[in-house]
Amino acid sequence: MESVLLYILGILIILVGVAVSIGLHEIGHLVPAKLFGVKVTQYMIGFGKTIWSKKKGDTEYGVKAIPLGGYISMIGMYPPARDGKSRTASTGFFQTLVQDARSASAETVGDGEEDRTFYRLPVWKRIIIMLGGPTMNLLLAIVLFAIVLVGFGAPQLSTTIATVNECVLPAGTEKTRCAADDPLSPGAAAGLKPGDELISVSGQKVESWTEATEIIRASPGKDLDVVLVRGGESLSVTLTPLLTERYVLDETNNPVTDASGTPVTEEVGFVGIGSQSELVPQPVTAVLPAVGENVAQVAQMILNLPDRLVGIANAAFGPGERDPNGPISVVGVGRIAGELVSLDEVPVSAKVQTMIGLLASLNIALFVFNLVPLLPLDGGHVAAALWEAIRRGFAKLFARKDPGPVDAAKLMPLTFVVVILLGGMSALLIFADIVKPVNLFG
Repeated sequence: MESVLLYILGILIILVGVAVSIGLHEIGHLVPAKLFGVKVTQYMIGFGKTIWSKKKGDTEYGVKAIPLGGYISMIGMYPPARDGKSRTASTGFFQTLVQDARSASAETVGDGEEDRTFYRLPVWKRIIIMLGGPTMNLLLAIVLFAIVLVGFGAPQLSTTIATVNECVLPAGTEKTRCAADDPLSPGAAAGLKPGDELISVSGQKVESWTEATEIIRASPGKDLDVVLVRGGESLSVTLTPLLTERYVLDETNNPVTDASGTPVTEEVGFVGIGSQSELVPQPVTAVLPAVGENVAQVAQMILNLPDRLVGIANAAFGPGERDPNGPISVVGVGRIAGELVSLDEVPVSAKVQTMIGLLASLNIALFVFNLVPLLPLDGGHVAAALWEAIRRGFAKLFARKDPGPVDAAKLMPLTFVVVILLGGMSALLIFADIVKPVNLFG
Protein backbone atom coordinates (compact mmCIF):
# COMPACT_ATOMS: atom_id res chain seq x y z
CA MET A 1 0.00 0.00 0.00
CA GLU A 2 2.84 2.38 0.88
CA SER A 3 4.54 1.80 -2.49
CA VAL A 4 1.26 2.59 -4.28
CA LEU A 5 0.90 5.86 -2.39
CA LEU A 6 4.52 6.76 -3.19
CA TYR A 7 3.88 5.92 -6.86
CA ILE A 8 0.89 8.27 -6.90
CA LEU A 9 2.94 10.93 -5.09
CA GLY A 10 5.60 10.77 -7.82
CA ILE A 11 2.97 11.27 -10.51
CA LEU A 12 1.41 14.19 -8.63
CA ILE A 13 4.80 15.87 -8.22
CA ILE A 14 5.41 15.67 -11.96
CA LEU A 15 1.91 16.93 -12.76
CA VAL A 16 2.44 19.94 -10.49
CA GLY A 17 5.85 20.53 -12.07
CA VAL A 18 4.35 20.34 -15.58
CA ALA A 19 1.55 22.74 -14.59
CA VAL A 20 4.08 25.22 -13.17
CA SER A 21 6.22 24.94 -16.31
CA ILE A 22 3.22 25.56 -18.56
CA GLY A 23 2.04 28.42 -16.34
CA LEU A 24 5.44 30.13 -16.49
CA HIS A 25 5.56 29.59 -20.25
CA GLU A 26 2.29 31.44 -20.68
CA ILE A 27 3.41 34.18 -18.26
CA GLY A 28 6.36 34.62 -20.61
CA HIS A 29 3.81 35.54 -23.30
CA LEU A 30 1.43 37.41 -21.00
CA VAL A 31 3.82 39.92 -19.41
CA PRO A 32 5.33 41.40 -22.60
CA ALA A 33 1.91 41.39 -24.30
CA LYS A 34 0.46 43.53 -21.52
CA LEU A 35 3.58 45.74 -21.43
CA PHE A 36 3.18 46.41 -25.14
CA GLY A 37 -0.51 47.30 -24.71
CA VAL A 38 -2.08 44.21 -26.29
CA LYS A 39 -5.45 43.27 -24.83
CA VAL A 40 -5.25 39.76 -23.39
CA THR A 41 -8.68 38.26 -22.77
CA GLN A 42 -7.65 34.86 -21.37
CA TYR A 43 -4.76 33.20 -19.54
CA MET A 44 -5.48 29.49 -19.26
CA ILE A 45 -3.57 26.43 -18.08
CA GLY A 46 -4.92 23.32 -19.79
CA PHE A 47 -7.57 22.71 -22.43
CA GLY A 48 -11.21 21.65 -22.46
CA LYS A 49 -13.76 22.57 -19.82
CA THR A 50 -12.89 25.39 -17.42
CA ILE A 51 -12.82 24.13 -13.82
CA TRP A 52 -11.82 27.44 -12.22
CA SER A 53 -11.42 31.00 -13.43
CA LYS A 54 -11.29 34.56 -12.14
CA LYS A 55 -11.40 37.77 -14.12
CA LYS A 56 -9.07 40.63 -13.29
CA GLY A 57 -9.11 43.68 -15.53
CA ASP A 58 -9.32 42.62 -19.17
CA THR A 59 -8.07 39.10 -18.52
CA GLU A 60 -9.78 35.92 -17.33
CA TYR A 61 -7.30 33.69 -15.48
CA GLY A 62 -8.22 30.03 -15.17
CA VAL A 63 -7.46 26.31 -15.14
CA LYS A 64 -9.01 23.81 -17.53
CA ALA A 65 -9.67 20.10 -17.18
CA ILE A 66 -6.97 18.68 -19.49
CA PRO A 67 -3.50 19.71 -18.22
CA LEU A 68 -1.68 19.11 -21.52
CA GLY A 69 -0.81 22.69 -22.39
CA GLY A 70 -1.96 26.25 -21.99
CA TYR A 71 -2.57 29.47 -23.88
CA ILE A 72 -3.24 33.18 -23.71
CA SER A 73 -5.82 34.84 -25.98
CA MET A 74 -4.76 38.15 -27.52
CA ILE A 75 -7.17 40.21 -29.61
CA GLY A 76 -6.48 40.75 -33.30
CA MET A 77 -4.09 37.88 -33.90
CA TYR A 78 -4.75 38.08 -37.66
CA PRO A 79 -5.17 41.21 -39.81
CA PRO A 80 -8.52 41.84 -41.53
CA ALA A 81 -9.00 41.40 -45.25
CA ARG A 82 -6.78 43.79 -47.21
CA ASP A 83 -8.31 47.25 -47.71
CA GLY A 84 -11.18 46.22 -45.49
CA LYS A 85 -12.86 44.25 -48.27
CA SER A 86 -14.68 41.09 -47.34
CA ARG A 87 -13.54 37.87 -48.90
CA THR A 88 -15.74 35.94 -51.28
CA ALA A 89 -17.34 33.01 -49.50
CA SER A 90 -15.96 29.63 -50.49
CA THR A 91 -17.20 26.12 -49.93
CA GLY A 92 -13.64 24.75 -49.86
CA PHE A 93 -12.67 23.31 -46.48
CA PHE A 94 -9.29 25.01 -46.24
CA GLN A 95 -10.64 28.31 -47.58
CA THR A 96 -13.31 28.16 -44.90
CA LEU A 97 -10.60 27.64 -42.27
CA VAL A 98 -8.86 30.83 -43.41
CA GLN A 99 -12.08 32.86 -43.42
CA ASP A 100 -13.18 31.51 -40.03
CA ALA A 101 -9.81 32.33 -38.46
CA ARG A 102 -9.92 35.87 -39.84
CA SER A 103 -13.53 36.35 -38.71
CA ALA A 104 -12.87 34.97 -35.23
CA SER A 105 -9.91 37.31 -34.87
CA ALA A 106 -11.97 40.32 -35.97
CA GLU A 107 -14.71 39.45 -33.46
CA THR A 108 -12.25 39.76 -30.57
CA VAL A 109 -11.62 43.42 -31.40
CA GLY A 110 -14.15 45.80 -29.81
CA ASP A 111 -14.86 49.40 -30.73
CA GLY A 112 -11.83 51.58 -30.17
CA GLU A 113 -9.53 48.59 -29.51
CA GLU A 114 -7.80 48.50 -32.90
CA ASP A 115 -4.61 49.92 -31.40
CA ARG A 116 -4.49 47.08 -28.85
CA THR A 117 -4.38 44.26 -31.41
CA PHE A 118 -1.47 41.87 -31.76
CA TYR A 119 -1.04 42.18 -35.52
CA ARG A 120 -0.57 45.97 -35.32
CA LEU A 121 2.51 45.68 -33.12
CA PRO A 122 5.95 46.25 -34.64
CA VAL A 123 7.65 43.04 -35.69
CA TRP A 124 10.21 43.13 -32.87
CA LYS A 125 7.50 43.40 -30.22
CA ARG A 126 5.61 40.42 -31.66
CA ILE A 127 8.79 38.37 -31.68
CA ILE A 128 9.48 39.26 -28.04
CA ILE A 129 5.95 38.20 -27.07
CA MET A 130 6.17 34.88 -28.88
CA LEU A 131 9.70 34.10 -27.65
CA GLY A 132 8.74 35.00 -24.08
CA GLY A 133 7.19 31.58 -23.46
CA PRO A 134 10.12 29.42 -24.62
CA THR A 135 12.53 31.80 -22.88
CA MET A 136 10.76 31.20 -19.57
CA ASN A 137 11.16 27.44 -20.05
CA LEU A 138 14.85 27.89 -20.84
CA LEU A 139 15.41 30.04 -17.74
CA LEU A 140 13.52 27.56 -15.57
CA ALA A 141 15.61 24.71 -17.02
CA ILE A 142 18.83 26.60 -16.22
CA VAL A 143 17.70 27.09 -12.61
CA LEU A 144 16.73 23.42 -12.27
CA PHE A 145 19.97 22.18 -13.83
CA ALA A 146 21.88 24.45 -11.44
CA ILE A 147 20.06 22.87 -8.49
CA VAL A 148 20.83 19.39 -9.81
CA LEU A 149 24.49 19.92 -10.70
CA VAL A 150 25.63 22.43 -8.09
CA GLY A 151 23.28 21.51 -5.25
CA PHE A 152 23.23 17.72 -5.60
CA GLY A 153 26.03 16.94 -8.03
CA ALA A 154 26.54 14.78 -11.10
CA PRO A 155 26.86 10.99 -10.72
CA GLN A 156 30.47 9.86 -11.06
CA LEU A 157 32.30 6.63 -10.40
CA SER A 158 34.06 6.76 -7.04
CA THR A 159 37.06 4.80 -5.77
CA THR A 160 34.75 2.77 -3.50
CA ILE A 161 34.02 -0.80 -4.57
CA ALA A 162 30.32 -1.58 -5.07
CA THR A 163 30.47 -5.16 -6.38
CA VAL A 164 32.96 -8.04 -6.38
CA ASN A 165 32.40 -10.80 -8.92
CA GLU A 166 32.51 -14.29 -7.44
CA CYS A 167 34.05 -15.90 -10.52
CA VAL A 168 35.35 -15.17 -14.02
CA LEU A 169 33.03 -15.71 -16.97
CA PRO A 170 34.39 -15.43 -20.54
CA ALA A 171 33.12 -12.75 -22.91
CA GLY A 172 30.03 -13.78 -24.85
CA THR A 173 28.91 -16.44 -22.36
CA GLU A 174 25.22 -16.76 -21.60
CA LYS A 175 25.88 -17.95 -18.05
CA THR A 176 24.69 -15.65 -15.28
CA ARG A 177 25.75 -17.69 -12.25
CA CYS A 178 29.05 -19.18 -11.14
CA ALA A 179 29.51 -22.93 -11.19
CA ALA A 180 31.61 -24.84 -8.68
CA ASP A 181 34.43 -25.35 -11.20
CA ASP A 182 34.56 -21.70 -12.35
CA PRO A 183 37.76 -19.94 -11.20
CA LEU A 184 37.49 -17.25 -8.54
CA SER A 185 37.78 -13.71 -9.80
CA PRO A 186 41.07 -11.99 -8.85
CA GLY A 187 39.11 -9.53 -6.71
CA ALA A 188 37.40 -12.30 -4.74
CA ALA A 189 40.68 -14.23 -4.45
CA ALA A 190 42.37 -11.13 -3.00
CA GLY A 191 39.59 -10.75 -0.42
CA LEU A 192 38.18 -7.47 -1.72
CA LYS A 193 34.70 -6.61 -0.43
CA PRO A 194 31.96 -4.12 -1.35
CA GLY A 195 32.54 -0.89 0.55
CA ASP A 196 36.35 -1.05 0.32
CA GLU A 197 37.84 2.28 -0.74
CA LEU A 198 40.89 2.09 -3.01
CA ILE A 199 43.74 4.38 -1.93
CA SER A 200 46.61 3.23 -4.15
CA VAL A 201 47.31 0.55 -6.76
CA SER A 202 50.86 -0.65 -7.46
CA GLY A 203 52.26 2.25 -5.44
CA GLN A 204 50.30 4.86 -7.42
CA LYS A 205 47.74 6.93 -5.54
CA VAL A 206 44.35 6.73 -7.27
CA GLU A 207 41.86 9.59 -7.08
CA SER A 208 39.37 8.22 -9.59
CA TRP A 209 38.05 4.84 -10.66
CA THR A 210 39.44 5.43 -14.15
CA GLU A 211 42.98 5.72 -12.80
CA ALA A 212 42.61 2.42 -10.94
CA THR A 213 41.14 0.52 -13.90
CA GLU A 214 43.83 1.81 -16.29
CA ILE A 215 46.55 0.33 -14.06
CA ILE A 216 44.64 -2.96 -13.68
CA ARG A 217 43.88 -3.34 -17.40
CA ALA A 218 47.56 -2.77 -18.27
CA SER A 219 48.88 -5.30 -15.71
CA PRO A 220 47.58 -8.81 -16.54
CA GLY A 221 49.46 -11.49 -14.62
CA LYS A 222 51.35 -9.00 -12.42
CA ASP A 223 51.07 -8.87 -8.64
CA LEU A 224 49.77 -5.44 -7.63
CA ASP A 225 50.03 -4.08 -4.11
CA VAL A 226 46.67 -2.47 -3.30
CA VAL A 227 46.13 -0.21 -0.31
CA LEU A 228 42.50 0.24 0.73
CA VAL A 229 40.37 1.45 3.61
CA ARG A 230 37.79 -0.91 5.15
CA GLY A 231 35.69 0.13 8.12
CA GLY A 232 38.01 3.02 8.85
CA GLU A 233 41.14 0.86 8.88
CA SER A 234 43.90 0.78 6.29
CA LEU A 235 44.64 -2.62 4.71
CA SER A 236 47.09 -3.88 2.09
CA VAL A 237 46.29 -6.79 -0.25
CA THR A 238 47.92 -8.37 -3.30
CA LEU A 239 45.84 -8.33 -6.46
CA THR A 240 46.77 -10.27 -9.61
CA PRO A 241 44.73 -9.20 -12.68
CA LEU A 242 43.74 -12.04 -14.96
CA LEU A 243 44.36 -11.84 -18.71
CA THR A 244 40.88 -11.97 -20.18
CA GLU A 245 39.00 -11.08 -23.33
CA ARG A 246 36.51 -8.24 -23.05
CA TYR A 247 34.30 -6.34 -25.48
CA VAL A 248 35.61 -2.99 -26.71
CA LEU A 249 33.05 -0.34 -25.73
CA ASP A 250 32.43 3.04 -27.34
CA GLU A 251 31.77 6.36 -25.58
CA THR A 252 28.15 5.39 -24.96
CA ASN A 253 29.14 2.02 -23.39
CA ASN A 254 27.91 0.01 -26.37
CA PRO A 255 30.01 -2.78 -27.94
CA VAL A 256 32.12 -1.76 -30.95
CA THR A 257 31.58 -3.99 -34.00
CA ASP A 258 33.72 -4.67 -37.06
CA ALA A 259 32.65 -4.45 -40.72
CA SER A 260 30.82 -7.77 -40.47
CA GLY A 261 28.90 -6.71 -37.37
CA THR A 262 30.88 -8.92 -34.99
CA PRO A 263 31.68 -7.36 -31.60
CA VAL A 264 35.34 -6.40 -31.25
CA THR A 265 37.22 -7.80 -28.24
CA GLU A 266 40.57 -7.03 -26.62
CA GLU A 267 42.80 -8.77 -24.08
CA VAL A 268 43.16 -6.79 -20.85
CA GLY A 269 43.76 -7.26 -17.17
CA PHE A 270 40.59 -8.09 -15.23
CA VAL A 271 39.85 -8.38 -11.50
CA GLY A 272 36.02 -8.45 -11.41
CA ILE A 273 35.14 -5.40 -9.31
CA GLY A 274 32.66 -2.60 -9.93
CA SER A 275 32.61 0.99 -8.73
CA GLN A 276 30.09 2.71 -6.52
CA SER A 277 28.54 5.81 -8.04
CA GLU A 278 28.45 9.03 -6.02
CA LEU A 279 27.11 12.53 -6.54
CA VAL A 280 29.90 15.04 -6.98
CA PRO A 281 28.86 18.74 -6.82
CA GLN A 282 29.83 20.59 -9.98
CA PRO A 283 30.94 24.22 -10.43
CA VAL A 284 28.44 26.80 -11.67
CA THR A 285 30.35 26.88 -14.96
CA ALA A 286 29.11 23.34 -15.68
CA VAL A 287 25.45 24.40 -15.81
CA LEU A 288 25.26 26.15 -19.19
CA PRO A 289 27.26 23.44 -21.03
CA ALA A 290 24.88 20.84 -19.59
CA VAL A 291 21.89 22.88 -20.75
CA GLY A 292 23.44 23.29 -24.19
CA GLU A 293 24.06 19.56 -24.48
CA ASN A 294 20.46 18.84 -23.50
CA VAL A 295 19.17 21.36 -26.06
CA ALA A 296 21.27 19.71 -28.78
CA GLN A 297 19.95 16.26 -27.84
CA VAL A 298 16.31 17.39 -27.99
CA ALA A 299 16.91 19.20 -31.30
CA GLN A 300 18.48 16.05 -32.74
CA MET A 301 15.52 14.01 -31.51
CA ILE A 302 13.07 16.39 -33.22
CA LEU A 303 15.04 16.23 -36.48
CA ASN A 304 14.82 12.42 -36.36
CA LEU A 305 11.24 12.40 -35.07
CA PRO A 306 9.68 10.45 -38.00
CA ASP A 307 12.13 7.56 -37.53
CA ARG A 308 11.69 7.74 -33.76
CA LEU A 309 7.92 7.54 -34.07
CA VAL A 310 8.18 4.53 -36.38
CA GLY A 311 10.29 2.80 -33.75
CA ILE A 312 7.78 3.69 -31.03
CA ALA A 313 4.90 2.35 -33.15
CA ASN A 314 6.80 -0.90 -33.79
CA ALA A 315 7.43 -1.28 -30.06
CA ALA A 316 3.86 -0.39 -29.07
CA PHE A 317 2.23 -2.79 -31.54
CA GLY A 318 4.97 -5.41 -31.66
CA PRO A 319 7.44 -7.32 -29.48
CA GLY A 320 10.21 -4.69 -29.57
CA GLU A 321 11.41 -2.67 -26.59
CA ARG A 322 11.17 1.12 -26.24
CA ASP A 323 14.29 3.22 -26.70
CA PRO A 324 14.97 4.74 -23.24
CA ASN A 325 16.45 7.81 -24.98
CA GLY A 326 13.45 8.30 -27.26
CA PRO A 327 10.51 10.70 -26.89
CA ILE A 328 7.88 10.05 -24.24
CA SER A 329 4.62 11.75 -23.28
CA VAL A 330 3.65 13.39 -20.00
CA VAL A 331 2.08 10.05 -19.11
CA GLY A 332 5.47 8.38 -19.57
CA VAL A 333 7.24 11.02 -17.49
CA GLY A 334 4.67 10.58 -14.73
CA ARG A 335 5.06 6.83 -14.83
CA ILE A 336 8.86 7.09 -14.51
CA ALA A 337 8.45 9.51 -11.60
CA GLY A 338 6.02 7.16 -9.86
CA GLU A 339 8.36 4.18 -10.24
CA LEU A 340 11.31 6.22 -9.00
CA VAL A 341 9.61 7.52 -5.86
CA SER A 342 8.32 4.04 -4.96
CA LEU A 343 11.80 2.40 -5.10
CA ASP A 344 12.99 1.60 -1.56
CA GLU A 345 16.64 1.05 -2.50
CA VAL A 346 17.12 4.55 -3.98
CA PRO A 347 18.14 7.24 -1.44
CA VAL A 348 15.80 10.19 -0.99
CA SER A 349 18.46 12.63 -2.20
CA ALA A 350 18.87 10.66 -5.44
CA LYS A 351 15.08 10.62 -5.93
CA VAL A 352 14.83 14.38 -5.48
CA GLN A 353 17.77 14.97 -7.81
CA THR A 354 16.29 12.77 -10.53
CA MET A 355 12.84 14.36 -10.23
CA ILE A 356 14.32 17.85 -10.59
CA GLY A 357 16.37 16.59 -13.53
CA LEU A 358 13.22 15.24 -15.20
CA LEU A 359 11.52 18.63 -14.88
CA ALA A 360 14.63 20.38 -16.19
CA SER A 361 14.71 18.13 -19.26
CA LEU A 362 10.97 18.62 -19.76
CA ASN A 363 11.46 22.40 -19.85
CA ILE A 364 14.26 22.03 -22.37
CA ALA A 365 11.88 19.97 -24.52
CA LEU A 366 9.21 22.69 -24.25
CA PHE A 367 11.79 25.33 -25.16
CA VAL A 368 13.11 23.56 -28.26
CA PHE A 369 9.79 22.18 -29.49
CA ASN A 370 8.05 25.56 -29.32
CA LEU A 371 10.77 27.07 -31.51
CA VAL A 372 9.84 24.82 -34.45
CA PRO A 373 8.82 27.35 -37.17
CA LEU A 374 5.33 25.98 -37.73
CA LEU A 375 1.98 27.36 -36.56
CA PRO A 376 0.42 27.03 -34.02
CA LEU A 377 3.78 26.77 -32.25
CA ASP A 378 5.52 29.94 -31.06
CA GLY A 379 8.20 29.49 -33.69
CA GLY A 380 5.53 29.69 -36.41
CA HIS A 381 4.44 33.15 -35.23
CA VAL A 382 8.08 34.25 -35.08
CA ALA A 383 8.65 32.99 -38.63
CA ALA A 384 5.59 34.91 -39.87
CA ALA A 385 6.82 38.10 -38.17
CA LEU A 386 10.30 37.71 -39.67
CA TRP A 387 8.80 37.17 -43.15
CA GLU A 388 6.82 40.36 -42.71
CA ALA A 389 10.00 42.24 -41.76
CA ILE A 390 11.75 40.90 -44.87
CA ARG A 391 8.85 41.90 -47.17
CA ARG A 392 8.60 45.37 -45.73
CA GLY A 393 12.38 45.77 -45.81
CA PHE A 394 12.53 44.96 -49.52
CA ALA A 395 9.56 47.23 -50.23
CA LYS A 396 11.30 50.11 -48.47
CA LEU A 397 14.61 49.37 -50.18
CA PHE A 398 13.05 49.48 -53.66
CA ALA A 399 10.66 52.35 -52.84
CA ARG A 400 7.57 50.21 -53.25
CA LYS A 401 4.27 50.39 -51.47
CA ASP A 402 4.25 48.94 -47.95
CA PRO A 403 2.81 45.40 -48.35
CA GLY A 404 1.29 45.59 -44.85
CA PRO A 405 1.19 42.85 -42.22
CA VAL A 406 1.54 39.22 -43.21
CA ASP A 407 -1.86 37.56 -43.41
CA ALA A 408 -0.99 34.62 -41.16
CA ALA A 409 -4.61 33.42 -41.44
CA LYS A 410 -3.67 32.05 -44.87
CA LEU A 411 -1.51 29.52 -43.04
CA MET A 412 -4.52 27.99 -41.28
CA PRO A 413 -4.60 24.96 -43.62
CA LEU A 414 -0.99 24.19 -42.71
CA THR A 415 -1.80 24.86 -39.06
CA PHE A 416 -4.68 22.42 -39.28
CA VAL A 417 -2.38 19.72 -40.67
CA VAL A 418 0.22 20.40 -37.97
CA VAL A 419 -2.42 20.15 -35.24
CA ILE A 420 -3.61 16.81 -36.63
CA LEU A 421 -0.04 15.50 -36.74
CA LEU A 422 0.70 16.71 -33.22
CA GLY A 423 -2.51 15.13 -31.98
CA GLY A 424 -1.63 11.83 -33.64
CA MET A 425 1.89 11.94 -32.24
CA SER A 426 0.60 12.65 -28.75
CA ALA A 427 -1.93 9.81 -28.98
CA LEU A 428 0.77 7.38 -30.15
CA LEU A 429 3.15 8.38 -27.35
CA ILE A 430 0.47 8.14 -24.67
CA PHE A 431 -0.66 4.74 -25.98
CA ALA A 432 2.94 3.48 -26.09
CA ASP A 433 3.63 4.81 -22.58
CA ILE A 434 0.63 2.82 -21.32
CA VAL A 435 1.10 -0.51 -23.12
CA LYS A 436 4.90 -0.50 -23.61
CA PRO A 437 6.45 2.02 -21.20
CA VAL A 438 10.11 2.95 -21.16
CA ASN A 439 11.91 0.68 -18.69
CA LEU A 440 14.61 2.53 -16.70
CA PHE A 441 14.57 0.54 -13.48
CA GLY A 442 14.60 -3.06 -14.66
